[in-house]
Amino acid sequence: MATTTTSRTTAVGVFRTREEAQKAVSELRRLGFKEADIGVASRDGKGVAGATKVKDAGTKAATGAAAGVATGAGVGALWGLGILSGLIPGIGPAIAGGTLGMLLSSAAAGAAAAGLAGALIGLGLSETEAKYYEKEFKAGRTIVTVKAGRRYDEAAAVLRRFGAYDHETRTAATTGADRTVELRSERLKVDKETDTNAGAVKLKKRVRTERREIAVPVESEEVVIERRPVRRRATSGDIRAEEVRIPVSREKVRVGKETVVREEVKVGKRKVAGTRTVGADVRREELVVESEGRARVRQTGGPRKSR
Repeated sequence: MATTTTSRTTAVGVFRTREEAQKAVSELRRLGFKEADIGVASRDGKGVAGATKVKDAGTKAATGAAAGVATGAGVGALWGLGILSGLIPGIGPAIAGGTLGMLLSSAAAGAAAAGLAGALIGLGLSETEAKYYEKEFKAGRTIVTVKAGRRYDEAAAVLRRFGAYDHETRTAATTGADRTVELRSERLKVDKETDTNAGAVKLKKRVRTERREIAVPVESEEVVIERRPVRRRATSGDIRAEEVRIPVSREKVRVGKETVVREEVKVGKRKVAGTRTVGADVRREELVVESEGRARVRQTGGPRKSR
């Protein structure tokens, strides 16, 4: 499937096995290509379970192959396309689906453009290309066509990814020109989800009793007695008992309690970035080069480190 010819609108792929073709058709359908845009044709000597026989597929010979090319056909669910099975004039036992199924069933009913080559020419291929694909078809290959329009490169890439080749790439290989072999590998794909039940943090208050002592300065009065000897005449001659009372005072300390706020605790959440290592086994394709006889091989470059 060459991607350099942007004027092409119909991509064609030749598959060595029917299983590869089926995977390619499934991928095309997943990417949004319609049943009416996809055609399948393959040689068949045993028939396919669930397929409609060509003689029962309906006869619209008046419209001919051209009508089938213009509209395509999707008449069932096998491969996501309608599959027909039976003898096709000039070809023999075969199965076909989608656009090619309609064209070849019309040819079997007497349409002017009989055979796979005529159907492919109607799809816009050159006579040389059409005959090449018909030859591959008769050799037991499976042919898949996609009327892709502006999505030609995308359709061609899908066919190539599942093992198909076309007129240009196969011709290049057989004439000794360079051909690219893709070595594929698997890589890890990581998805993340939030675990809302990872845990919780609880904050509680409890009361603890402890003894506190405070040194409080207090004042008190005391009586000072000062005695000194004197010699003088007494003012009164009477000697009698006498009492002098001097009151004294002191400060008392009363202890009480009051509730005060000593600390505030704010609670919130924030995201913390970290790294977690995960792993799984992945596969990759490696190139094995074998030479036969006196063939010499020279390799350049080296393998890239797989990711």
